[in-house]
Amino acid sequence: MEYCVFIHTNHKQWLGALVGQYALRRNSRHNDRFDVRFIRVADYPCMAAREGQLYLRHGEWRPWVNDDLQSFTPLRFAPPELMGYQGRALVIDPDVFAVGDVWELLSRDMGGKAILCRPKSGNKGRKGAMASSVMLLDCARLTHWRFEENFAEMFEGRRDYMDWISLKLEDPATIGLFENAWNDFDHLDENTKMLHNTKRYTQPWKTGLKVDFRPADKFQWFPPKHWLRRARRALFGDYRFAGRYRPHPDPNQERFFFTLVKECLEKGVFDEAFLREEIARGHVRPDAFQVLERVA
Repeated sequence: MEYCVFIHTNHKQWLGALVGQYALRRNSRHNDRFDVRFIRVADYPCMAAREGQLYLRHGEWRPWVNDDLQSFTPLRFAPPELMGYQGRALVIDPDVFAVGDVWELLSRDMGGKAILCRPKSGNKGRKGAMASSVMLLDCARLTHWRFEENFAEMFEGRRDYMDWISLKLEDPATIGLFENAWNDFDHLDENTKMLHNTKRYTQPWKTGLKVDFRPADKFQWFPPKHWLRRARRALFGDYRFAGRYRPHPDPNQERFFFTLVKECLEKGVFDEAFLREEIARGHVRPDAFQVLERVA
């Protein structure tokens, strides 16, 4: 099909990916016009083969860990190749949930740009970093995106992960902007088109679980927490004593997510046994069924 939404994910965020697929279909009046496909880390042997090898990230070398919460992020660059460099693709993280009709974005005039996205927030955005977590792609204009080759370049020191993921390796003239509402960072109101629970510490389905991701390093002397974090990792490993996921500060976003989960259960997208398995694996908060009972 000419139009496709890709949700890239791994085993730790599989529930989010399924809920994200459901939200896309639930809120579109044009479901016959586009496909929804998953891109999973488990389907890429080239990623498994790199386990423990050092790759370049923000100027430093660090080991590749497939079991990390966000090991899926390089797969954002796979859709053009998967589409045969034809048609239009929208790629989203597994913690992005449609509130509006995604067809409004898929079908818009891209103005001759290869990529539409939004800037990152804060200092990163002011320094030119783009948020590749939601991207609208004109696949024919992205023939230089060759996933396995580009992924390997990180381990050869020829591609820095942060530059890649922030789209700093792209010609700025080929990048256009869409409204922030299509990638709304932990913000939900009447204007939100796609809610992105991007702050990992407060993802609503993770509350209370032990943190299983490595926070980004920042090259600065102050505040000293960044140096303390490095010392903790050196002594105890990436995740030990890293803390726990916290409740989302906006109860409406927790309610929104678990309303979608409840509908998925009612419509057979997945069953209670699946949800219990995800809880047992430590991928979903242990009180998920109690939260569902509170959802109207």
